[in-house]
Amino acid sequence: MCKRASVQLDCGKGPARRREGAIREYGLRMKLIVQIPCLNEEGTLPATLRDIPRKIPGIDKVEILIIDDGCTDRTLAIARKMGVEHIVKFPGNRGLGHAFAAGMDRCLELGADIIVNTDGDNQYYGGDIPRLVAPIVAKEAHIVIGDREPEKVAHFTFIKKKMQTLGSRVVSRLAGITVPDVPSGFKAYSREAAMRVTCSTDFDHTVDHVIQAGRKHLIVKSIPIRTNEKLRESRLFSNIGVFITRSMGIMVRVYSSYQAMKVFSILGILTFLCGVGIGIRFLSVYFFGASGDADKHIQSLILAAILMLAGFQMILTGIVADLINSSRAVVEDVSYRLRRMELEEAERYPKPAEPIDHR
Repeated sequence: MCKRASVQLDCGKGPARRREGAIREYGLRMKLIVQIPCLNEEGTLPATLRDIPRKIPGIDKVEILIIDDGCTDRTLAIARKMGVEHIVKFPGNRGLGHAFAAGMDRCLELGADIIVNTDGDNQYYGGDIPRLVAPIVAKEAHIVIGDREPEKVAHFTFIKKKMQTLGSRVVSRLAGITVPDVPSGFKAYSREAAMRVTCSTDFDHTVDHVIQAGRKHLIVKSIPIRTNEKLRESRLFSNIGVFITRSMGIMVRVYSSYQAMKVFSILGILTFLCGVGIGIRFLSVYFFGASGDADKHIQSLILAAILMLAGFQMILTGIVADLINSSRAVVEDVSYRLRRMELEEAERYPKPAEPIDHR
């Protein structure tokens, strides 16, 4: 029996796709797929596609995947006309999170070694893709994030520049890594990283994946990129307030998932100490105050008891959540191994690629 991919090559067993998979594992061939989630992008998609280079140093093959998130215009017709190799089509609008996840799954199924995500609104300059994937090709990073340098983007408002810079610092602190432009959707994933990260939100994957990458000890790098002139308003959120609110919710939920014990312990201890402080105040009045004063502060005693019980309950919740998080880590590892087995099986017995993958 052949136990490793290199031995399988020597034995000459399996179809050609299996040989390509083994060669890819040892870094001798590289396939890049650029995925573009789209929702009615007929006006901007041609410029986006024209900027994507088809020959990149260190890459043997470059292909493009369009995710149709319920388009009702000519986006798909334009994509096919301009030579897009792969299309994932939804029956209706499911949101950016679902579109991104479906695209990643399809890219892995198609044998991508590197996956680049960009937007269909032509916000990011496709000519920077070679620089974006270079650290992954050189085996120096698992994920590379394009840094738009928000302070220098002309069409960003003053408030947006400051909020994005502040938000990136907060998320970087939570993740334990430095990412200057967390909301950037222009990023590259190695095959390993694409199998490791999960999409747990239907809003936006950027904050989620940065925190996951930090907590899973993936190597993340950022490189400065260029942006194009703004062609339309963002459809992801109606205003900066909505973006901040939803992003903060994602930050709290994702960080709490990985640091439940720390979060609940801090909240529990602070709540418990507040209760202790109020209780000490009541005792000082009871022992050292005038006769009858303690009866006027009985509500303080009740509040102290409630806060101390609540704080203790939070600490217990943190312990339980930490145990659940340990189970989650096992489930994620099992999910990763299953995905890897499925992809290896797909390489062993390849199916004809459909021009449009309906999901």
